[in-house]
Amino acid sequence: MTTYLLLKFLLTGVSVGFAAYLLLCFVIYLIQNRLIFVPSMKLEATPQDVGLSYEDVWIGVRNWNGKIERLHGWWIPGSSDDVLIYFHGNRGNISYNLGNAQLLHQLGFSILMFDYRGYGKSEGKFPTEAEVYRDAQAAWNYLTLERDIAANQIYLYGHSLGGAIAIDLAIRQPCCAGVIVDNTFTSMRDMAMYQPVYRFFPADLILNQRFDNLSKLKLLRVPLLLLHGTDDRLVPPTMSQVLYETATVAKKIFLVPYGGHNNLLAVAGEEFNRVIQEFQILARKKPRLPKKRS
Repeated sequence: MTTYLLLKFLLTGVSVGFAAYLLLCFVIYLIQNRLIFVPSMKLEATPQDVGLSYEDVWIGVRNWNGKIERLHGWWIPGSSDDVLIYFHGNRGNISYNLGNAQLLHQLGFSILMFDYRGYGKSEGKFPTEAEVYRDAQAAWNYLTLERDIAANQIYLYGHSLGGAIAIDLAIRQPCCAGVIVDNTFTSMRDMAMYQPVYRFFPADLILNQRFDNLSKLKLLRVPLLLLHGTDDRLVPPTMSQVLYETATVAKKIFLVPYGGHNNLLAVAGEEFNRVIQEFQILARKKPRLPKKRS
C-alpha cells in the first residue's frame, strides 16, 4: 500500500509539473513580444542637446485595421548627399541613441531617426516583429517619396535588434546603398538558446518573433558592414562572425576591442570613422539611381 501511494504521489506530481510546463510554454508564446521589446515613451533629450540641428517629422503607417498611425522621428541634415536611416534597439527610444547619431553625423550623413510604434511619441500599440518591419518600410517611403531622396543614397544602420530590422528592409529594398549593423545577432532562436533560462523550452515550436538574420542573409543583395564589440556581454561577437561568413555580398567586419553592447562607436573612435569611409567607397561601386524630378 505504501509503495502504491508513493507511486501515485509521484505520478501526480509529474503530471502537475508537466501541465505547469505546458502552461508556461503557452504563456511565453502569447507574450514573447513583451519579453523582447522594452519601449520607453519618455524622450530623455533631443538632438539640440548634443549640438545638432533637427526637424521633428511624423510618418504615417497603416495598422492591420486600416487606421493610419503616426511614427515620430527626427530629421538631422548633414553635409553630404549620403542619408542614413537609424534603427534603434529593443530598449528605450530614439533619445537613447543620440550619442551614436552625433558620431555618424560627424561623418557627413543626414540622419532619419524614428521610433517604432509604441516607443517614444510614436502612436500605436505594443510592437511586434511584423509591425516594426512595416514601420521601417514607412520610414523608407518617407525618404524616397516625400523627401525625394534617391534609393542609392540611403544607408540602413541598425543597432542590436535594429540590425535585424535594417537587414529585413535591405532585402526588400535592394537599391539602397548598403546596410550597417552593430552588435546584432544571428536569430532570436539563437539568442534564446544563449540565455540559460530559455534552453529548457522548445524554441522552434513556441517562437513567433523570429528575427532570423542568418536565413535572410541569403537574400541580401547590397553591401554589408558588421560591427561588434569584443566585450559585448549581451550578444556574443561570434554571432557577427557567423553572419559575416554566411553573407555572399560585398562585406566587411570590424570587431572593436573592448567595445561593449552600447558603447561601440565611442570606443572605436577614429578607427570607426575609417571603417565607415571605406564601406562608403565599397558601396559607391554600385550604380547610383538618378534623383527623381518632381
